Amino acid sequence: MRGLELIKLGFTFLCILSFVTGSLAETERGDSLATADLAEVDRRLNNPLTDLWSLTFQNNTGLMEGDAIAGSEVTNNLFFQPFLPFEVGARKQTMLTLRPVFPLVTQPVFNSSDPLNSSGHETGFGDIQLLTLAGPNDADGLIWGLGATFKFPTASTAVLGQGKYQAGPSAMLFHMGKPWMAGVLVQHWNSFAGDEDRADANRTDIQYIIRRSIPGAMSIGMGPTVTIDWEAEPENRVTFPIGLGVTKTVRWNKTPIKLRAEAHYSLKKPEDYGAAWNFRLQVTPVIPSLFK
Repeated sequence: MRGLELIKLGFTFLCILSFVTGSLAETERGDSLATADLAEVDRRLNNPLTDLWSLTFQNNTGLMEGDAIAGSEVTNNLFFQPFLPFEVGARKQTMLTLRPVFPLVTQPVFNSSDPLNSSGHETGFGDIQLLTLAGPNDADGLIWGLGATFKFPTASTAVLGQGKYQAGPSAMLFHMGKPWMAGVLVQHWNSFAGDEDRADANRTDIQYIIRRSIPGAMSIGMGPTVTIDWEAEPENRVTFPIGLGVTKTVRWNKTPIKLRAEAHYSLKKPEDYGAAWNFRLQVTPVIPSLFK
């Protein structure tokens, strides 16, 4: 099955899911969201093992620089990320979270006749990701989770994806306190199948998160991602950003919605080509769970 067909199936499923969960807005679960404390919703959404279902739309605009290009280039990634947690076990003592990521990607296109300057930009679907995590069903204190993470070669064109099936471990460790919370989410991928003409993938992402709750159902802090490409030369291997952003959780009709704006600057990036700046906008409606 081609990547575009997989994307369509994924979006169809999620549209159906959104419709069904939206129809539950008048249920007891929906009523509880309508009256939930927004400051607590804002805090709980920082936990990757939260019991809150949500639909995240995240846009990342990157300013790319390096010795391999003249000047700078702009990239854009729009992610649709549903968070689908389930309580499992006889006493519901374990939380299992599934987070698929459906990307719409815009990348510059370079050709051999003028490798320093792009000939334009290409937009299309990228490689789908799937993060799974399981851990104790706790909302406060020290929280941990383990799981697996996957990437699938669903990009609509070669420039928008890696062309490889990838898999590896995932892990998280967070401290959910008041007013501070901090933690790390680690994912690692190795390619094991796919286009033999494409480069092997061997990459680690480490998202570190530090946030402080402030009055008004708001928080300030950062959640950038350190990336390590183990296949690259040492000078092109690591991207290490820092950042600052603000989050505000509001209620639209009966639905809590988290709004976030954040900027990241890379203290270290690949010398040839890498992100110097990243600007993130995020909108996350909270939806009723189908299983509560």
